[in-house]
Amino acid sequence: MSTAASPLHVAPSDDDGLALRYYTVTAADGTPLQAWTNDVAGPTVLLCNGLGTNPYAWPALLDPECGVRVISWNHRGTGGSARPADPEHVGIDAFAEDALAVMDDAGIGACVLMGWSMGVNTMFEVAVNHPDRVTGLFAVAGVPGDTFSSMGAPIFIPRPFRKPLTVRIARTLKLVGKPLTEVTKRLPVTKLTIDLLSHSGFMLPVADPELGRRAVKEFLSTPTDWYLHLALHSSLHLRVPLHGIAVPTSFVAGKYDILASSHDMRTAAERITGATYLELRATHFLSMEKPTEVHEALLDLLDRVPAHPA
Repeated sequence: MSTAASPLHVAPSDDDGLALRYYTVTAADGTPLQAWTNDVAGPTVLLCNGLGTNPYAWPALLDPECGVRVISWNHRGTGGSARPADPEHVGIDAFAEDALAVMDDAGIGACVLMGWSMGVNTMFEVAVNHPDRVTGLFAVAGVPGDTFSSMGAPIFIPRPFRKPLTVRIARTLKLVGKPLTEVTKRLPVTKLTIDLLSHSGFMLPVADPELGRRAVKEFLSTPTDWYLHLALHSSLHLRVPLHGIAVPTSFVAGKYDILASSHDMRTAAERITGATYLELRATHFLSMEKPTEVHEALLDLLDRVPAHPA
């Protein structure tokens, strides 16, 4: 596989009114990553984003008045980040390395980690293996490992069949990934596209349709076969032990989420001392559908994080 980066995305102009700046971070294995920040004054949070997603999925964090400084990055081979020289050096372990590289580049010794979807796997992997780097955990629509076993709960797929079924679907789609990419890259992503998605059941109406449109358009810029390559490697990540988590932790789940079971998120919260659990009438795309509620929950967690943790 090629190690070339995806086309570099240009940060929005000041006319967009968004707090967003891109920059480059070099990963531990030398892979150039396209990192991004909102450059907002406030406590620093490292966002481990959903697989192949982008800043536009977080309208509340792109508000210059959001009160939280976010640092994040685009996954290997997506959104301007290069593919690694070794195409097998992907998956949650590699993403956790990249999370630490972004923190190191920003001069951050420890901070709150925030994850969405597969990014929740990443942040818990960091928390378990590098607890000294983590002061709090904020999980949005994701579980602490074995994500594929959590898919399909609202549509009543029995638990023993969830992972085998979803992995098989991913493998099948990867085989036809290149033809699929030819289709997806030609799809017009308009306001009508978002309206249709918002009434599909997979996603509910979003608070900011224009940013929702940008989020979907950026997501579709990743070649389908490479995205599924990342997803299949991420499916190998199993549940992490939660008994050692000793920092303030919050889970925010979507009641209608078919990609991350709200039941699994609630039971994970119950296994962490002092963790909170919030369930919203939303799907997997909480940050776009309920940005205010999710942001308020983040601010509540930050209030629980000691200013000078031991």
